[in-house]
Amino acid sequence: MSCHLDVIDLKIIESLGENGRIRLSELAEVVGLSIPSVSERLDKLQKGVIIKGFTLEVDERQLGFDIHAFVRVRIDSSKHYKSFMEHVLKEDEIMECFSVTGEGSHILKVMTHNTASLEQFLSRIQSWPGVLGTNTSFVLSQ
Repeated sequence: MSCHLDVIDLKIIESLGENGRIRLSELAEVVGLSIPSVSERLDKLQKGVIIKGFTLEVDERQLGFDIHAFVRVRIDSSKHYKSFMEHVLKEDEIMECFSVTGEGSHILKVMTHNTASLEQFLSRIQSWPGVLGTNTSFVLSQ
């Protein structure tokens, strides 16, 4: 479903990007429309899949996840794709999985408590069928 965006729709999206918890009344004031009109436009943006959802941003380090890393994984063949994805979905440390071109086939965004838990995690990945190897980059700052 395509969705035609006008200046007001773009202002709504911009305002929500700046403050996802903005009150409907404040949003209406910002864009110069009534609350029901803004509510209708938000529904349209969500149904048109322009706005896919609202998220919560958490500081994982405050929860004890001190290691953030990106793990590039090399798989020997696409015949292992289904098995690989089944393993990915079972791992709590994996926040996101990207299928990529270039060196390797996937990049995993990973969070663990410490280097020992990362080492155990990498050992598990390297035992999965079809995995030829991994290359890990630590996140120093974000």
